[in-house]
Amino acid sequence: MPLREVLVDPDPRLRQRSLAVETFDADLDGLVQDLLDTMRHARAIGLSAPQLGVPLRVVVVDVPGGIAPEVFVNPEIIDQRMLAIVEESCVSVPGVVAKVRRNIRARIRARDRSGRQLEIDVEGLRAVCLLHEIDHLDGRLFIDRLPAWRRLLLRLHAPRGARPAA
Repeated sequence: MPLREVLVDPDPRLRQRSLAVETFDADLDGLVQDLLDTMRHARAIGLSAPQLGVPLRVVVVDVPGGIAPEVFVNPEIIDQRMLAIVEESCVSVPGVVAKVRRNIRARIRARDRSGRQLEIDVEGLRAVCLLHEIDHLDGRLFIDRLPAWRRLLLRLHAPRGARPAA
């Protein structure tokens, strides 16, 4: 499958809430493959369909030492706990690495690419990555978890078309 362009903040499509997938077919398989290929090419550990401009609730995750790669369709957070300060970055917010508050344990219900329902417990980097990607499905970026003054500084000091490390 071809690599797709990853949307970059402030593209307004990154702020839209994604729609549930209703049909599990060849089109979905193609989207999943594009997500996986684009994620690998970007050397990322997770990617969501909205980051490719597709407003559907699909994410892929491939964390080191995890079950790789994983596909989650219509993921729902059933429970999350153990709030921690974690370092995050995002291919849609290039050049920014920041410490944010995020839960490091979660229970997720989703469907796989074939439509089979699954419910899993995740923790550590796998939880952080999956929760980060689910945020994308709701139109939220990891920088939204930063204090308002920090977000303002990022916007004020970012060179045109780029963002500094936070």
